[in-house]
Amino acid sequence: MHELPLDTFLIAPETALREVMLAIDRNTFGIALVVDRDRRLLATVTDGDIRRGLLRGCALDTPVSALLSFREAPPVTAPPQADDAAVLALMAQHSIRQVPLVDDAGHVLALRCREQLPAPDAAPRALVMAGGFGKRLRPFTDRLPKPLLPVGDRPLLQRLVEQLHVAGVRRVSITTHFKGELIRDHFRAGEDFGLAIDYLDEDVPLGTAGALALMDPPEEPLLVINGDILTRLDFRALRKFHAQHQAAMTIGVARYDQQVPYGVVQTCGDAVTAVTEKPVQNFFILAGVYLIASPAWAHLRRGEACDMPELIRRALAADLRVLSYPITEYWLDIGQPRDYERALADVASGRF
Repeated sequence: MHELPLDTFLIAPETALREVMLAIDRNTFGIALVVDRDRRLLATVTDGDIRRGLLRGCALDTPVSALLSFREAPPVTAPPQADDAAVLALMAQHSIRQVPLVDDAGHVLALRCREQLPAPDAAPRALVMAGGFGKRLRPFTDRLPKPLLPVGDRPLLQRLVEQLHVAGVRRVSITTHFKGELIRDHFRAGEDFGLAIDYLDEDVPLGTAGALALMDPPEEPLLVINGDILTRLDFRALRKFHAQHQAAMTIGVARYDQQVPYGVVQTCGDAVTAVTEKPVQNFFILAGVYLIASPAWAHLRRGEACDMPELIRRALAADLRVLSYPITEYWLDIGQPRDYERALADVASGRF
């Protein structure tokens, strides 16, 4: 689809509806942007808006500003730095096909139209592991399962579900065990969160990978994520990496630094060759985020408890392609009281 100059879409509030209709017809994108003299966005107008105005009694020589009195909400916009994924998510959320890009002062800088954007990937599916007891977080988890602990103004798991929605996920399965009915009551079928949610109830805990065997092997790689992590990971970028490298499993890893509290002595036989004072050792650890393609399902047995490290070992033993994906964005595993306190502080301070 060709691109048109932004001026093609801009109209003044005093422009007659007849002229607005001609402008919309000329630009072929079905929209005009009403702006003031400084090009600040006042409203968006579509051919449907004009039809509704005519049904309300407006004449063709009525200024377009007359339509604005019928508006109940401001136009949907995005900041100029918004990428294709963010704009597509806004379009899906509001059932629209055009999004103006405006700066902080409201000036129109560009218009993104659905026809100009790449086709979205097939909507991926996610599995969220939320069946743990959260014993290390007692007494916080005496009444609530860990994924429902409030972090700021909403539960931890709700934050994750909302992030998955923004990333294009439209179907989420949640594993439950401990106080699973509370999770069901909160999320229900997902109708309040813009996606479909179903539940895999574990009669007995099956570990961090065993619940996968309760599902059929997926046609598309399945995003598996622990329900007790707080992260800004770009799930779309993770999926793109996985597809580009044709992996059977892609494992999100986080850097973990550990300082040895002593001077470390290096030796050759009984001779000292060096001393390093309190060195820091660096590791990559499992971050509780995985993309798993169907070949890995052959290494799971229904009803058998299995943790993710064991599934990874089985995949490696079968010569499957297993890749790591370093998480450079914010990431926090909420496993202990001090982690939960840090999450509360990070959200309160805006760090997350």
